[in-house]
Amino acid sequence: MAHSHGKYADFEGLRERAVALRAGLSRRQIRDRLHVDNNDILNRLLEGEPPPEWTKRPNAKDDLRDRARELRLQGWTYDQIQVELGCSKSSISLWVRDLPKPERKRSYEEAAAIARRGWEAKMRIRDEERQQTKEAAKQAIGDLSARELFLVGVSLYWAEGSKDKPYDRRENVTFVNSDPGMIQVYLAWLDLIGIERERLRFNVMIHENADVAGAEQYWAGLVGADRSTFNKTTLKKHNPKTVRKNVGDSYRGCLVIKVLKGADLYRRIEGSWYGIVLGATQPVGGMSD
Repeated sequence: MAHSHGKYADFEGLRERAVALRAGLSRRQIRDRLHVDNNDILNRLLEGEPPPEWTKRPNAKDDLRDRARELRLQGWTYDQIQVELGCSKSSISLWVRDLPKPERKRSYEEAAAIARRGWEAKMRIRDEERQQTKEAAKQAIGDLSARELFLVGVSLYWAEGSKDKPYDRRENVTFVNSDPGMIQVYLAWLDLIGIERERLRFNVMIHENADVAGAEQYWAGLVGADRSTFNKTTLKKHNPKTVRKNVGDSYRGCLVIKVLKGADLYRRIEGSWYGIVLGATQPVGGMSD
């Protein structure tokens, strides 16, 4: 094709130079060498000329792509290929879009079941990744020093424990939580600071239509106390207009832990918390690897 004017007027001469360069250069290198700024012109100059081998970068998904195309030619659906290869539908669509669409050989219910299995497989992979991340984070903590446990305990109490108000000074130490792990950490903290178990009083708070006896037995076992020593359980009245989501065997209400004669302890907790605030608002170094 000849161009009558402009810098591409000698198109055939330009094409000869482009073809000669194509033996060893990439498209970008040819474009820069010949000063061809128009991609359409560049495409015409290189039409029918294969790229040099060194520009053909290996693709980690080439094997998957070839297998996907093979299965598609056998009449497999996207859902079936996804279950078989574990790759996304978007990738499959890109790889096989030039191939003929297979005739539907399954009912809607069968296709839905295949899709569901593919989704379940994807969910299992995600759950495994989630659990691996959590386990790695758990192992990274390692043993806690006494100082670390002390700071954790103070923060835990200030987030979940009862606190005085300027207009209502009581200085009571009361901790309420439904998470067994939180309860265990809090008790370990009380042991650390020398609070005898004899100074602790426990009671359960739970909805009246839950398994009250089972919850009481569970919390007693967790804290290592006899159920008979617990104070009277606080029952929450059920509102028939609301739908509770905290139901089932895992629902055990909350455990209340009170420390007798806790005024001095409360003052220490409050002072320690504001010490943490002061320390955290000062420049600190980053976390070490």
